[in-house]
Amino acid sequence: MDMSNGTKKQPNVIVFFTDQQRWDTMGLHGNPLNLTPNLDRMATYGTHIPYAFTCQPVCGPARSCLQTGLYATESGCFTNGIPMREDADTIARAFNESGYETAYMGKWHLASTRTEPVPVEKRGGYQRWLAADSLEHTSDAYRTVLFNEENERVELPGYRVDALTDAAIRYVGDQRGKERPFFLFISYLEPHHQNHRDDYPSPDGYRGNYTGRYVPPDLAALGGTAHQHLDGYYGMVKRLDEALGRLMDALKSLDFADNTIIAFTSDHGCHFKTRNSEYKRSCHESSIRVPMAFTGPGFSGGGSVRELVSLIDLPPTLLDAAGIEVPQQMQGRSLLPLLRGGSAGGDAASEWPREVFVQISESQVARAIRTGRWKYGVTAPERNPIKDSGSSEYVEEFLYDLMADPYELSNLVDSESHEAVRIHLRERLISRMLEAGEDAPIIVPLPMKPSGQLRVLTEEIEQ
Repeated sequence: MDMSNGTKKQPNVIVFFTDQQRWDTMGLHGNPLNLTPNLDRMATYGTHIPYAFTCQPVCGPARSCLQTGLYATESGCFTNGIPMREDADTIARAFNESGYETAYMGKWHLASTRTEPVPVEKRGGYQRWLAADSLEHTSDAYRTVLFNEENERVELPGYRVDALTDAAIRYVGDQRGKERPFFLFISYLEPHHQNHRDDYPSPDGYRGNYTGRYVPPDLAALGGTAHQHLDGYYGMVKRLDEALGRLMDALKSLDFADNTIIAFTSDHGCHFKTRNSEYKRSCHESSIRVPMAFTGPGFSGGGSVRELVSLIDLPPTLLDAAGIEVPQQMQGRSLLPLLRGGSAGGDAASEWPREVFVQISESQVARAIRTGRWKYGVTAPERNPIKDSGSSEYVEEFLYDLMADPYELSNLVDSESHEAVRIHLRERLISRMLEAGEDAPIIVPLPMKPSGQLRVLTEEIEQ
């Protein structure tokens, strides 16, 4: 094998994973503040997923989905604080079995050790380790505390994004000349808030740069804490994008760029206390829609994938791209057939699910689907959102027409004109719940109210 330029038979794989990042922080999604030039470039020349969604809008459950390829009710981690099973078939173990060196850096949130080190048996099979279970509680913006493979405390210098990026670049540099490919998962805390003071601490030099400059329409309409927090939030996003650029520069200088896949995404979005009492845990776009892009072998020049994609699709996509057989139990689908073009690509597009499915916990026991046009959500108000993973009975809660109301300001769930839409989406939601391993529930419809609108046409319902 020719190692002179760092190429390997199998590509290296890096997941660049942020926390609580809205999709509309990207310039490609219309943000005017030039926060993400590196991510925009990566998406333009690689593969952009403009309609990407989390399958569980809270930190731990979303991470369990990414590590196992299972919905949170199947992984068992349906709320924060539930440790992932030690014997779980994880994406790291699949890479291990295929000869990769696997490494994890940053926030883990799947061991329930909080501020204590994560024992080896609770690391999901990752071989190399520099992480903390609850990074928001072991660190602050300029005080990054992690634990190494021997569970020794390590304090890294610099702003937290930079400290973690420096460590990742050092790791990548150490791989030069090695025979084995590597799988590196970098899990940042930013742009998540700093819990102990409910603040979004951006780098010192960015404070005040974004105050009052751009407020997304949903936040402008609903308020919340957006005017207080967007300045810091945007500064965090800007620094993350600079970190992505630095990592890509390092890969280029080490001759790894042509043989390294990078996947960029986030665990969920942020609605700034507009939809409930905190920042996520709702079915709204601001909570579930995330940025997603890929570059590297199999993804360069892939264009824009118009299908709706879930985080549950990321594990099989990365394994497929590395030439590794996708474990049968994984519940998502590889994106690669959508990128191959020709009849195969056309068949894949026609067979791709026409909606994404979302499970919601902690704020409520709820379920939702998002189609190309519609958002439909149900809730179980009698169930305990911390203790109960699901319910045998739900009540309709939301229906949005995203074509007419992209910022979800007009709930049509009890509108007489949309009764046929509700019936159709109710059936689709139950079908997706069954596919995810849940039992078919009873969904109680709300009483209809006259709307004065024309009834939705049959051809509109299928969208």
